[in-house]
Amino acid sequence: MQSKAEKQLSRTSKGGTLPAVNDTSPLLVACLCAQWCGTCRDYVATFEAAAPAFGAAIRWRWIDIEDEAALLDGADVENFPTLPIARGDRVLFFGPLTPQPQTIARLLTGALAGELPRVAPDPEVDALVRRLNATRLGA
Repeated sequence: MQSKAEKQLSRTSKGGTLPAVNDTSPLLVACLCAQWCGTCRDYVATFEAAAPAFGAAIRWRWIDIEDEAALLDGADVENFPTLPIARGDRVLFFGPLTPQPQTIARLLTGALAGELPRVAPDPEVDALVRRLNATRLGA
């Protein structure tokens, strides 16, 4: 059985990178965490500090998977923090991320430039992104 990290690597290693997209709608960036997770508690400051550098190009959402369990509805989160990143309903990234400021900055810069590896469809993750887009997110 593949771990979540192996599934993500498999999903992002097929098909090269995404072509640059003319879509200028903001990226959706959510952090899926749990209050009991020490890494997540430490990551709050890093996540919030990244927002000003990207301005209106990104919509941010912090999600405690226990407080908002219904929102996940089948999406599998094995490691924390896990970030879904999407433009509209198109998932650009879904996986765990090490909690360093440089890592999130590099990932988001690549996402905005259309330079992330192609992500294979995953019905549960796609549905999660649609639910996140259906909720009100801060700019």
